[in-house]
Amino acid sequence: MSEAAESHLAPAYGRLLTLLADSPHVDVFLDQVVRVATEVITPAVACGLTVRRDGPAFTVAASDDLAAQADEIQYGADEGPCLHALRSGQIVEVVDLRRDERWHRYREHALRLGIVSSLSLPMTVDGETLGALNLYATRPAAFAGARRQAAAFAEQGTAALAVILRQAEQALVHRQLTDAMASRSVIDQALGVLMGQQRCTAKEAFALLRQASQRRNRKLRDVAAEIIMQVTGESPQPASAFVVSRNHG
Repeated sequence: MSEAAESHLAPAYGRLLTLLADSPHVDVFLDQVVRVATEVITPAVACGLTVRRDGPAFTVAASDDLAAQADEIQYGADEGPCLHALRSGQIVEVVDLRRDERWHRYREHALRLGIVSSLSLPMTVDGETLGALNLYATRPAAFAGARRQAAAFAEQGTAALAVILRQAEQALVHRQLTDAMASRSVIDQALGVLMGQQRCTAKEAFALLRQASQRRNRKLRDVAAEIIMQVTGESPQPASAFVVSRNHG
């Protein structure tokens, strides 16, 4: 890539990092990514972001209605450049859709929208193609001189996407651990109550609690909370939140 192209992309990379730090939700971040793409990759008049996770492909962000409609045409036809990029993991360029014979069902409707050329770039995270960045233009060969620039932007966008997906996964794991600790705390409190009432061992108290759970068809934690409420008249006290230590020394 030329120095001029790199200098043109540098501010965009900075904006992606800022968006990554400032966006409170994944959808906000993705919406901004497609908008930045249309500003940086100048031939593009529209940009959409297609993803596929355990089901059919769908658009998570679009710079405007043109991109959204172009993506939807492909989903309905089950063919087109963005789906090809998503399925193959390869960059797919359409130089002139008027002369491109690859996707007949997609081609006719896309031309009616005014789309003449496009560039679809796969977004691969940890060896899995999760999405495709789809750039659309209304003139032929719009991306002939911008392919490497677009690929570089997509690569940076993918790296940012990988970070935000990991953050989301870590937040989910943190929430699950916190919930598990809270459930364990409530169950332990109920076991203590049963051991005192029934004068039995912890193993026997757990068996009683499990039997009550199965008989009432309710979660173990809910039955345990009910036992504590009956004895104390108050809701069980939650456990302290799960904290990840940052001290690696």
